[in-house]
Amino acid sequence: MTERVSVAVTADLAEVRLDRTLANLTGLSRAQTRQLIENGEVLVAGMVATKTTKARAGDIIEYPPLPPQEEFVPEPVPFAVALALDEVLVIDKPPGVVVHPGAGNKQGTLAHGLAHRFPELVELGPDHRWGLVHRLDRDTSGLMLVARSAEMHRFLQQELEKRRVGRTYRALAAGQFAAATGTIEAPIGRDPLRPTRMAIVREGRPARTHYRRLAEWDELTLVEISLETGRTHQIRVHFASIGHPLVGDTTYAEAAVDRGNPGRVWLHAVRLQFALPDGREHIVESPLPADLQAALDALGEPIS
Repeated sequence: MTERVSVAVTADLAEVRLDRTLANLTGLSRAQTRQLIENGEVLVAGMVATKTTKARAGDIIEYPPLPPQEEFVPEPVPFAVALALDEVLVIDKPPGVVVHPGAGNKQGTLAHGLAHRFPELVELGPDHRWGLVHRLDRDTSGLMLVARSAEMHRFLQQELEKRRVGRTYRALAAGQFAAATGTIEAPIGRDPLRPTRMAIVREGRPARTHYRRLAEWDELTLVEISLETGRTHQIRVHFASIGHPLVGDTTYAEAAVDRGNPGRVWLHAVRLQFALPDGREHIVESPLPADLQAALDALGEPIS
């Protein structure tokens, strides 16, 4: 059996957010405790905990021991800056770059590159994810929002939770859609059979994805996607669940789609819309990167 660490919940930490409770009891960072909970590695009173679990006084919390954190050393990592303000950045992430440090990714992440180029982000550290407000998968390219202070990070995460940050994507999906527009609504959680993947599961977190057809080729459709929620792998899981996996997705597609395949998941974050505390609204857009545009060009003229 895997070794586990056990701590008892004190009265002052009862009914508090579990990541905060565990961080206060153990000295782990909030980022570490959040990750443990998201990975399903935390037990409360013998039951697997979720983000919404609140422990009672006297409950026993169990979690796997973590190795000591390695020193975070900023280093150059490629990315473009689409917007730079005193309070926030919008950056354009290239494909192939992992966003946060983690197991197997101790160096070379977007966080390392941000901290190298904007040294003030080092002070935010893992508790504020080096300013990163949300994430993109390694092979997904496009726009990401970065806060330049802890206060702005908290504000933008609240805006995200209240669905006041607009995130728009372009994707190339397998098949042709019966309707020009649609909404996919299905809860997403960790795949119980393959824990490195996500899946549609009844006890998962609510997730809603809207899409609009932009162009069609034989057995392929270019869609514009907007998110109401931001679950891990949400777009990829949702589109695979309705029989339209994204081109290039080897994780959630039953068989690889060769036509239009750029050698990675065909997914790009094209637009971010957000407002700052003073009411100023910003809309930032990103053109398709060269590999995705070349894949489209190779398809020829769309049939509709």
